[in-house]
Amino acid sequence: MYIIVIGGGRVGYYLTKALLDEGHEVLLVEKNAALCEIITDELGSVCFRGDGCEAATLAEIGTGRADMFIAVTGDDEDNLVACQVAKYKFNVPRTIARNRNPGNEPLFKKLGVDVVVSSTNIILEHIEEEVPTHPLTHLFTLGDRGLEIVEIKIPPESKTVGKAVKELPLPEESKLVLVIPTERKPRLATASTILQAGDRVIALTPPESEEQLRTALRGS
Repeated sequence: MYIIVIGGGRVGYYLTKALLDEGHEVLLVEKNAALCEIITDELGSVCFRGDGCEAATLAEIGTGRADMFIAVTGDDEDNLVACQVAKYKFNVPRTIARNRNPGNEPLFKKLGVDVVVSSTNIILEHIEEEVPTHPLTHLFTLGDRGLEIVEIKIPPESKTVGKAVKELPLPEESKLVLVIPTERKPRLATASTILQAGDRVIALTPPESEEQLRTALRGS
């Protein structure tokens, strides 16, 4: 794959290094000349000095043939603009943007960014995983399909303990995928699957149905 990374800070540097190690063709775009020189000294001729938000720069580096475009500068606005130019002017099939302010995520998605990665949300979700009473954890976002992969834990006091999946008032748009018991092997979720206390349920759902799904599985 030909992958373009915008932003030569720590995130961009280590991302580029990891992608190169996996055998991809990668070009890193960085405005700062000194930083670009350091990256070139360490990784080879993979850093292009330029502004990743400018169409002229993206045309010069062959963005039209890129399979993926990743913007990870420290500025949300720059990341959004760069992804939009790549997607709508150069028809890059997959764009990924770093987002420092979680409040900007809906805007990014509305304006066509395929995947939005919020470092704040990632940290919060890791914290939530350590809180036993937290009802729902986001595992992954399928940004291009408007779906979330989530995990919901069934507490001992839940009214759904001992009930089959077919008895639950699940949202029509949501689908249970996997049930992970505390001491047994994971199993695919079917209509006849019986929920037990401590089960972790992996589900696919639109964001707007999360609350209804949580209520249906936890019985509260």
